[in-house]
Amino acid sequence: MNAKSTFDDDVATTANLLGKTPKNFPIPAPITEHGDAKVISIFNQKGGVGKTTSTINLGAALAELGRRVLLVDFDPQGGLSLGLGVNAHALPLENTVYYALMTPTANIDEIVLKSSVANLDFLPANRDLGTAETTLGSEIGGQQYLKRALARLRSEYDVILIDCQPTMGQLTINALVASDEVIVPLQCEYFALHGFIELKGNIDKVRSFLNPELKLVGILATMYERKTLHNREVLTAILDKYPEDVFETIIAKTIRFAETTVAGEPITAYASSSGGAQSYRRLARELIARGGAR
Repeated sequence: MNAKSTFDDDVATTANLLGKTPKNFPIPAPITEHGDAKVISIFNQKGGVGKTTSTINLGAALAELGRRVLLVDFDPQGGLSLGLGVNAHALPLENTVYYALMTPTANIDEIVLKSSVANLDFLPANRDLGTAETTLGSEIGGQQYLKRALARLRSEYDVILIDCQPTMGQLTINALVASDEVIVPLQCEYFALHGFIELKGNIDKVRSFLNPELKLVGILATMYERKTLHNREVLTAILDKYPEDVFETIIAKTIRFAETTVAGEPITAYASSSGGAQSYRRLARELIARGGAR
């Protein structure tokens, strides 16, 4: 089965389970004036669910649509930076998001790196970011530090995507406080679905106490294997419980995503015609259609 037919089958999956006709999300109109970025955290408390992969490839797909996109690597492991061809662990402190986070006078424009994709920039991270957990918790206003740092960049971009670490610590709270919206990548496995209940509770707490404007823009089903009964059952359960919150676009499992990390570029560039690239392009259009991005 070729990439197009596989992609078409996956597109129909969620719509059919909801008893709907698959939507045709149109290519959005170009943006003539850039800025006033929508800030979106990509977050799940469970690791290995496609969080970093989704941040990179959704960002690249939005950039293809003419949006100016900034990705923020907010995980001390530096996976997003590596996925864009930069080993951030070799960078000096002054060239990472940690420096921008902890230094009010930092010139954040000098820390932003260009990716190989037009309109797609990123803030790299390395292990230094891990030391911020203790500091942020003890500082007055520590939960606002990332919001302060990004405020100077919002006028330059249309969308800012934050790749969060898979724990509900001070870094993640900073990301959620800085964000307008949250996308939750959810692997099609039972334990991932069970963990979403706790995750949603934590997002609700941040909304109640720290960021009343924060909203869940969507649950993104990832690492889906159509031939696996368990995956189909879990996807059905997700749709039954959260029918309005799940993106119609799903991300199927493919070896291509692992290959892109080695190549240091998004799948939209590495394997442009693949089903994975098509899925993230469709997700970008769906996100804009939902009002989750400009």
